[in-house]
Amino acid sequence: MLGSSLPVRVLDDRHREEVLAILDSDPVTNVFVSSRVHAAGLDPRRLGAQMWGYQRDGRLTALCYSGANLIPVNAGSDAVRAFAERAQAQGRRCSSIVGPVDAVGELWDFLAPYWGPPRAIRSAQPVMATTMPPLEPPDPDVRRVTMAEFDLLYPACVAMFTEEVGVSPNAGDGGTLYRARVAELIRAGRAFARIEDGRVMFKAEVGAVTPHACQVQGVWVPPDLRGKGLSVTGMAALVAESLRSIAPTVSLYVNDFNVRARATYRRVGFVETGAFMSVLF
Repeated sequence: MLGSSLPVRVLDDRHREEVLAILDSDPVTNVFVSSRVHAAGLDPRRLGAQMWGYQRDGRLTALCYSGANLIPVNAGSDAVRAFAERAQAQGRRCSSIVGPVDAVGELWDFLAPYWGPPRAIRSAQPVMATTMPPLEPPDPDVRRVTMAEFDLLYPACVAMFTEEVGVSPNAGDGGTLYRARVAELIRAGRAFARIEDGRVMFKAEVGAVTPHACQVQGVWVPPDLRGKGLSVTGMAALVAESLRSIAPTVSLYVNDFNVRARATYRRVGFVETGAFMSVLF
């Protein structure tokens, strides 16, 4: 137990088992935060963020990951308000708020007068997942990327990020942090691509991993090659390999207006399990 009368406090490794019990109760929704805790624990220096805990009747019931992203976990209205008050008091330190649509919507309603206006709001992002072999044949040419191919993959990652988020990851620090993250995923064997004659034809990464689930990110095909089925067979290959060697559930989330991508994921076998909302700064 937290052992404090305060409803919200910063957690540490003494609370790891309680935190993981909450996170693992919904392993798809919580895969990003859970992956960080499984890998780094709760010490803010290792986690690269604070984990706020909300207690009710002396029991830890809700969490909020406060780092580059602000992510409420298992948070009802009382917990959301408590997290919002703490976030407002310390000032905005995150580049986005993301998580279950109801909690993020309430959180943003409270914070908007202090933190607005945002750069963009993605109000409905279906969360999709699969535990089954892909329904479409995998592309045999999709494989793990090697570090020797970093300079081929990185421009594709930048193009995807810029298209999706609206700003280049090279802005600000010249791409230092983003380059390090791409390299980390390659070294971990979680960057996949089809590369022909030095050109990336399809690429995607598995960005978060727990013993229960993983989350795909950065799905991208060059604009001139879209509509040819590369994303369907590419995702089928990624799903097949992820289920074999990474985690028993493969998940992702996607903007609701991206009709083509949602259709692709359904063809591969993904089903909708929930919805996220993102507020981008």
